[in-house]
Amino acid sequence: MLNRKILIVEDDSLVQAFLKETLQRLNIGVETASSGEEALEKISSSNFDLVLSDIRMPTISGMEVLKKVKETTPDTKVVMMTAFGTVENAVEAMKLGAFDYVMKPFSADEIEIIVKKALEYQRLVEENKRLRSQLAGRYKFENIVGKSPGMQKVFEQIQVVADSKATVLITGDTGTGKELVATALHFNSNRKDYPFIRINCAAIPEGLIEAELFGFEKGAFTGAIRKTAGRFEIAHGGTLLLDEISEISSNLQGKLLRVLQEREFERLGSGETIQVDVRIIATTNKNLAAETKKGNFREDLFYRLNVFPIHLPVLKDRKEDIPALVEHFIKRYSSENNKHISGVSKEVMELLLNYPWPGNVRELENYIERAVVVAKNKILSPAEFPRELTLPVEATQADLQVGQSLENLERNLILKTLASYDNNQTKAADVLGISTRTLRNKLKEYGLK
Repeated sequence: MLNRKILIVEDDSLVQAFLKETLQRLNIGVETASSGEEALEKISSSNFDLVLSDIRMPTISGMEVLKKVKETTPDTKVVMMTAFGTVENAVEAMKLGAFDYVMKPFSADEIEIIVKKALEYQRLVEENKRLRSQLAGRYKFENIVGKSPGMQKVFEQIQVVADSKATVLITGDTGTGKELVATALHFNSNRKDYPFIRINCAAIPEGLIEAELFGFEKGAFTGAIRKTAGRFEIAHGGTLLLDEISEISSNLQGKLLRVLQEREFERLGSGETIQVDVRIIATTNKNLAAETKKGNFREDLFYRLNVFPIHLPVLKDRKEDIPALVEHFIKRYSSENNKHISGVSKEVMELLLNYPWPGNVRELENYIERAVVVAKNKILSPAEFPRELTLPVEATQADLQVGQSLENLERNLILKTLASYDNNQTKAADVLGISTRTLRNKLKEYGLK
């Protein structure tokens, strides 16, 4: 409780002395005011974490003190003290922004509990603001690295659409930074103070994704033991990111279309209609226009999602951005790992510029993070990078021999990619440009665990 300061506003000297002694035992800085007038003077000249105020006082009441606190320092918590006969006033105070109220007469334990609760709540609010500020800082436009023409166009598009309500469809190969752009869109929009909710449509089993999106009532299905809000409901006022949107079933596509059109839905097992104000951002590494022609994706849903398209270029088409990206990732992972890496050798930069980057920016980031972790010197050398990066391109293509079946080539590519990423299926699927579900199906097809 150190560095916390409370103002006690109480015209009864005995109650005031009792409260002061009680709170000082908690190592809290305490100031007192014997009237509403004195309280208003102190509130105007100093900041308090908590104001503990009686409601009934001559001339200026506790309600006026509450209003003044909310006008000058809205984050300050206010707890009202009231006798039985003024409970209605206490309830009214709650409507005006009081944190809580306590009934007179009260014990020292009651006061300690309610004060600790108020200060802990304020600490959580402050922590939340600090974390949101860090996120907003991390996802500023300038933290998306790229001076190439393709990325400059992306920056311009983000700035144009950020504050609009338009649905955004972000396309691009796996690892190009689609989720980073989606996050930047949210934290640079007028919705930044509201939730940013993500859902990976490929990572959730088909039978559960509808419940995840729309929520469910108790007993709606086996295992539904309590009413649960879905992602749409949680994201109200903010942004919902539908990652890998192409992976949802045709049945769910129809239900999603209704939400986009009507801005309303029902929880599973409920007939109650819930209206939401949610900005939708969708991402995909597939060509949805082509998927609609194949019948794999609803055309009407595609048009609803594709109101404002943003396409991210692959890294091999923006190699002029690689030096800046390398510097950016070295700074980040040096800081996270308490290292003092200043850059890469000339040989490493040549390797990075000549590599085809099938996993795009994410693959580059993974390589730099790994190199920083194992580095013993301030300059990263080829020894800190994996074998596939340091081998000539011709050597990495040695397995592409005429006479092999496509099935064998696919099998070898999947197994080698898995081996390169320590059998991490999520990373391997990202590099291969397929979903983790597809990768698992392929492994099952090959009879592999």
